[in-house]
Amino acid sequence: HKGMGITARGAWESVRRHFLELGIDPQTTDITVVGVGDMSGDVFGNGMLLSEHIRLVAAFDHRHIFVDPTPDAETSFAERTRMFALPYSSWADYDAALISAGGGVFPRSAKSIAVTPEMRAALGLGDAEHLTPTELIKAILKAPVDLFWNGGIGTYIKASDEQHGEVGDRANDAVRVDGAELRCRVVGEGGNLGASQRGRIEAAQRGIGINTDAIDNSGGVDSSDYEVNIKILLGSLVADGRMTGRQRDELLRSMTDEVAASVLRTNYEQNVLLSNARHLGGAMLGSHERLMSWLEEHRGLDRALEALPSAAEMERRAKDGRGLTSPEFSVLVAYAKMALKDALLASSVPDDPWLEGELAAYFPAPLRGFAEALRGHPLRREIIANRIANSVVNRGGITFAHRAMEESGAGLAEVAKAFVIAREVFDLSGFVGAVERLDGKVPTALQCRLYVEFRRLLDRTVRYLLARRPQAAGIGAEIGNYHDDVQRLSGAIAGLYDEAGLARFDRRAEAFADAGPEVAARVAGLLDGVAFLGVVDLARRTGDAPELVARGYLHLAEVIGLDGLLDMLARLSGEGRWDAVAKSALRQDVYRLALGLTADALSLSDEEDAAERVRLWAARHAAALAGLRATFGDLQGESAGLGQMWVLVRDLGLLTGSPE
Repeated sequence: HKGMGITARGAWESVRRHFLELGIDPQTTDITVVGVGDMSGDVFGNGMLLSEHIRLVAAFDHRHIFVDPTPDAETSFAERTRMFALPYSSWADYDAALISAGGGVFPRSAKSIAVTPEMRAALGLGDAEHLTPTELIKAILKAPVDLFWNGGIGTYIKASDEQHGEVGDRANDAVRVDGAELRCRVVGEGGNLGASQRGRIEAAQRGIGINTDAIDNSGGVDSSDYEVNIKILLGSLVADGRMTGRQRDELLRSMTDEVAASVLRTNYEQNVLLSNARHLGGAMLGSHERLMSWLEEHRGLDRALEALPSAAEMERRAKDGRGLTSPEFSVLVAYAKMALKDALLASSVPDDPWLEGELAAYFPAPLRGFAEALRGHPLRREIIANRIANSVVNRGGITFAHRAMEESGAGLAEVAKAFVIAREVFDLSGFVGAVERLDGKVPTALQCRLYVEFRRLLDRTVRYLLARRPQAAGIGAEIGNYHDDVQRLSGAIAGLYDEAGLARFDRRAEAFADAGPEVAARVAGLLDGVAFLGVVDLARRTGDAPELVARGYLHLAEVIGLDGLLDMLARLSGEGRWDAVAKSALRQDVYRLALGLTADALSLSDEEDAAERVRLWAARHAAALAGLRATFGDLQGESAGLGQMWVLVRDLGLLTGSPE
């Protein structure tokens, strides 16, 4: 893969995301770097050419130690490019005239290396005048730089409480450092096993941006998978006489860039997922604990083996307000995706005809026309299941499927199917594209808030689909049922509110103003859009136009104080499984009752103005509405529990049917 540089490019996606979280774009701002490897290596060589703003301060491989204390980004980039093009090279080939004052290239066989003042400043060294090569390498690993780029072989980081013998890399025992000793801001793991898992966690707990090697360097494995799957497809076309061997080879070569783009897309999406998980921090800790318990019981997860915190440690973190770290999330991502993929393969979901589009989307554009050959691909179901599992976890979040299963009683495959329907109906890809275009323009914290708003929409829509349509039609039919109406309503939502609703919408948009007017307006209407599936169903039952029903629903929502009710529900404390199930059930009850009340209100007259019908209904139910508002008023400012919320929802239920 050296020509594609795919492993390095994939790992660079991780590096860039970590830096964006720090408010730095390494494509436009100089960063200082130390690393393991040399310019002849695939991962190190390609990696150190991925930004013209890399200032490589020091690096080492098995032969040499390279130190350039105050490098010029432009000059050193050009020299690294020259070396990368050589058939074989080592740090000894670096033009000594281009190395900054006080630096040099030193053989690892040297007895002692003189420490210059410039080296001392760049590497944050003590007073020593001379260091052995081993001591200098340890100093490089602990250097106060922006990035540590591991493009070599060997495990260089462990945890403070780990013995070197536990790491299983005797060759590097003398140079290995602890995660707690690192002074870099970000670690990029282009190589395999560059750190022990406990070493990674220790570094992450001290605020260093680090994932796992499995996340960072997945590009190489991914591109190999693509190669195999594409060759299987092309092999069947050659066997059928649809193309010659030469045509196959030419086609394969022509698709390299498209395959690379797909692989990098996977790296990018996983990094956005981890970025969101890091940002949410301890807020989801209860869900993470429940997911781990479920994985232990049903998927053979061994927390100790995976260096994941015990239940007792999770309790301690909850008390301290500390969430999981990125290396820990990285492990959970893999388990969550595998559980989903296996559940999908054990179900009939991958056989749904609509998902042939997912299969085609996996392959480069020149192959998508071979529909019959695609359908006959022996790994068709696996490819589809993999794509859906990735989509659910990357976009819904690590605990999305498990929480939906826990709260609805549906199986993982049913949850995934409902997710695909919700994703398409609400045009997730359009929203995500708009948020991605903000990379480097707004803080990642704002992007995370935007993603979380859409996740809440997906969360609630999936619950609606699972609760109301257990024997649902095929995916395509379900999308067809809702897509056009929901898109029309979502696009016109600002015009459907009454005055109070519009003011609320504007306040929400204002909170996201930095994302730009279009994204802010879209996100401001997301949670009200949760009801649009129910609105469309109701419109079908009553024969009313969806716009009329939506306007009636949104006006009625203001009358009954729906937004405040849902906010109160969202703030409910309780981390246990049954708290989560009860909270979800109450929320579904609230939406169901609100839609039922909308139906009642709209049935009162033939007025063309939905607002007038709602006013008429409110006048008839004045006493019950006053009771609801009184209960609501009593609970404002209180930390409401499930009991109080149950009373509120019961009072809402009293409004259904005939007035007192």
